[in-house]
This record gives sequence, C-alpha cells and structure tokens, in this order.
Amino acid sequence: MIPLSVLDLSPVVEGGDVAQSLANTLDLARHAERLGYLRYWLAEHHNMPGIASAATAVVIAHVAGGTSTIRVGAGGIMLPNHAPLVIAEQFGTLAALHPGRIDLGLGRAPGTDMLTARALRRNLAGDVDNFPNDVVELINYFAPAQEGQRVRAVPGEGLDVPVWILGSSLYGAQLAAMLGLPYAFASHFAPAELERAIAIYRERFQPSEQLQGPCVMAGLNVVAAETDAEAKYLFTSAQQAFINLRSGRPGKLPPPVDDIELFLEGPSRLILSQVLSEAIVGGPETVRERLSAFVARTGVDEVIVTTQVYEHAKRVRSYEILAEVRDALSRAA
Repeated sequence: MIPLSVLDLSPVVEGGDVAQSLANTLDLARHAERLGYLRYWLAEHHNMPGIASAATAVVIAHVAGGTSTIRVGAGGIMLPNHAPLVIAEQFGTLAALHPGRIDLGLGRAPGTDMLTARALRRNLAGDVDNFPNDVVELINYFAPAQEGQRVRAVPGEGLDVPVWILGSSLYGAQLAAMLGLPYAFASHFAPAELERAIAIYRERFQPSEQLQGPCVMAGLNVVAAETDAEAKYLFTSAQQAFINLRSGRPGKLPPPVDDIELFLEGPSRLILSQVLSEAIVGGPETVRERLSAFVARTGVDEVIVTTQVYEHAKRVRSYEILAEVRDALSRAA
C-alpha cells in the first residue's frame, strides 16, 4: 500500500474557537505520527472563519515542536501572497529547528477572495503570472550561497527543504514537470482534471537535483467510521461547509445533520456532485474497496487525506480506521 498522509485545515467548529482548533491539530498530529502517517500538512487560507491555519508557518512550528518523527509541511503556501525570500527564511528556520522533517508545498491561488488578497499584499503586483519565477527564486534561496551573492536567506541557504507544486488544474502539472518537482493534485475539492493532470505531469517530467522521476500525491476526502451509515452522517458537516463556501457564505464547520437532502437545492446538489465526486465515505470495508480502486485507477504514489468531521474524537477515529485499512491492504499485498 502506498503511503498515506494528513492534510489538516485545522477546522474551527460551530461553538468552538481557534485555540481549541489548534490544540486539536496538535493532538491529531500526534495520533497520525503514532499511526504511521508519512506527512502532516497544513494549508494557508485567509478570512475563513472555519480555518485556523492562516499563519501556516507558525502552525507548522506548533505541530513539528509537538511531534518527533512525522514530516510536517505546507499544503500549501500560496506564494503570490508572499515575497519568496520571506518564505525561504520561514521554512529555513523550520528546517533548522526540525532537520529532515519539513516540506514546502506551493500554490498559485490566493487562498482567499481578492479583497483579502489585496489586504495581504497591499497591491496585487505579485500576481499569479509571476508564480513560476517566484518558485525558481525561492528554490535558489535554499541552494548554498554563491560568492558575491548579495541577497541570502539566513536561515535557509544550504538546507534541505523539499519543494512541491500544488495544483487543481493542468497548469501546476506542467510547471512541476518542467521544474522536476513532486506534484500534489487537489482532487479533494477539484477532481475533474485529476487523471489528465497526472498524465501530463508524467509525460513531461524533467529530472532535477531534487527529483529524478515523477512523484504524484493526490488529495482525498475520507470519512471512515464503524459503519457506512455513521460515516455518511459525519460527512454531512463537510457537505454543508462546501455548500456554504461555494455559496459565498464561508463559516465555521457545522455539526452533522440527519438528512442532508433538506439542505440541497438544485445548485447545491450539483456543487457536491462535482467537488466531492472522489470522496470516500463509509465503514472499513467500503473505505478499503474505494481506496484500493482509487490508487489502482490513478497510480498515484501517495494519498493525502483530509477529514472534516465536527467532533474531534470522531475525526481521530476516522484516521485510525484508515490506518487499519492501510495496514490490512499492505498485508494482503
């Protein structure tokens, strides 16, 4: 069985607060480490009442400092929001504090609305069109300093910080292939181009100092429970959150409901059928069958799992069941 990793949006639930969400994030990371997950990534989103990981590098430090072996990183940093030097210094600091454990995934979306993007940057001069150049600039800051180099990342230079390209379209696949970097596709919310993006990335991959052959990670929504019925009930929190987000009403993660159909009108049903078409929801046997089928169909090298469940103990249990499924599949292979 291929490696499994965790993508945590550090959800803020209705009735909860950011302090509790960040405590839950560290608790889940410790469970993930115990359960043998390879990585624990956090995502940069802004002006989102239901996501507590806006200061992503700070939360990564929180998680890395409270664990000992699991890789910790960004899935990802939205590079147009930042000067490459600042990110090189941040992740250079993290890599100096936690050698061999820090990953840096880079995306070109703002991770928010355009009004908030302007508030982050003060202007939009650092737009997405500069993304390839910014990625190269950032990678160069991690290289050993050259004689006469006037701008250096300290900490950062000469440190091992693997860089990933994130994407939800064909653009990221082409860039990752051109630069010879590992590629993570956001099939947990934009699955439509998954297989085409993977094919393009593999066909066009150019070896680099970081990576000699293509490496693909895919994001998946997974909610596992003791039974299919319980998993479907828990999943209604994520379904409501997606509807609210796509309807321009982002909020905290709502509690599950008995009948999600009461919340679905025509547009809402279409939204969920599109963005959550790859979601795996069910008891252990259902998860085993669907995960095996997904890996066989896509041939991905790694799966990174996000689980938006209202009750923290149920979210932890979902990752425990998934790890049990992974181990059973490994033994069967």
